Amino acid sequence: MDKTRGIAPWLALLVALAAPVAAQDAVLFRNVRVFDGVGPSLSAPTNVLVRGNTIAAIGPEAADPGARVIDGTGRTLMPGLIDVHVHMTFGAMDMATLQSPGLTPEIAGRAAAEGAEKMLLRGVTSVRDMGGPIFPLKAAIDAGAVKGPRIWPSGAHLSQTSGHGDLRAPHEGPRRFTGQLSRAEQLGATWIADGRDDVLTATRENLRFGASQIKMMAGGGTSSDYDPLDVTQYTLDELRAGVEAADDWNTYVTVHAYTPKAVRRAIEAGVKCIEHGQLLDDATLQLMAEKGIWLSLQMLQEDTENMDAARRAKRKPVIDAQQTVWARAKAAGVKLAWGTDVLFDPAVNAEQTGFLLRLQPWFTPAEILKLATHDNAQLLALSGPRSPYAGALGVVREGALADLLLVDGDPLANLALIADPGKNFVVIMKDGKIVKEPK
Repeated sequence: MDKTRGIAPWLALLVALAAPVAAQDAVLFRNVRVFDGVGPSLSAPTNVLVRGNTIAAIGPEAADPGARVIDGTGRTLMPGLIDVHVHMTFGAMDMATLQSPGLTPEIAGRAAAEGAEKMLLRGVTSVRDMGGPIFPLKAAIDAGAVKGPRIWPSGAHLSQTSGHGDLRAPHEGPRRFTGQLSRAEQLGATWIADGRDDVLTATRENLRFGASQIKMMAGGGTSSDYDPLDVTQYTLDELRAGVEAADDWNTYVTVHAYTPKAVRRAIEAGVKCIEHGQLLDDATLQLMAEKGIWLSLQMLQEDTENMDAARRAKRKPVIDAQQTVWARAKAAGVKLAWGTDVLFDPAVNAEQTGFLLRLQPWFTPAEILKLATHDNAQLLALSGPRSPYAGALGVVREGALADLLLVDGDPLANLALIADPGKNFVVIMKDGKIVKEPK
């Protein structure tokens, strides 16, 4: 299968012309203190040897006479950060641009590519894209034509008519009656799928193009036009159709949902992960813990000047509730993951790593960094054989993939260091290749 099908022409050309990336010479990080992604403290000063794209050895004796040596001088070496809820395209443009009649796949692709490089240079080396046009960008990054993080793609999210992913303009009619795809569907942003048959087809279409997991809209949203926040979306049978199709491909469905009713229906259907969930009650959180359901949660950005009044009003209950849900979910023992979910406000992306500081009322610095490295990597691994990259991520250990950050200081003692990656991330390495050189 040609994974570049439908790719914007300028990206397709870059993919075709991209030369094979030469193997990285061995790199020795000497005299570093290691945060391994799991433990609550840093190691004593040690060496970490990277050979190819993996960590070959850790310890004072780790060495290679041909390796490039980076003297850590006691700085911290840690795993690259992982954000499990991003929208590489929707987060790269504002609403006016996305709704502009002049928007083309080329314009959207260029904005997403520029955003991807900036994201990698913030130390975010892996992401899970939670809906939107993504396959062309991922193909370009994997081919070495564009710099960016590893991407676990969902593809076009699935929405019922009038659901959170129904992105039609008011003048666009239903495909079933007009025979025409909406503009958003043509751009690969969403599939409007009603009934078991449509859901099966839409799920299989995303899997055909390489989706590592499937995103379905199971409840109302704060950034959509047609659905109030409290509504429950997709019938049990429709949700089960998506789950069955994904399970046949040995991967999973995650759903957008806020309310107990929407989440409980999704759990009954066999969904393995919930996106958002800020409005959940304690009983539903306990149910999630008992069944091992992941909660991919965020501390969303407060209202900005770019948000219209209707979106501000819809967001308010979620923004208010996120001040308590993290503590309650942690107390219940729910499997937690962290993401940012920046939409339609590109300037906010610069604060991506700083969003982790918002978790400090409920987590220690070590717990926060574990959440954004090891724990998030465990959620990525839920894709099983549909994971696009083989190897362990989110940890610094022998045999793991070499996605690494060299931090100027101790982020366990001063978590604020991660909020200024341009200043404090001395080296950024992805897949054994240095993408930010030490000065």
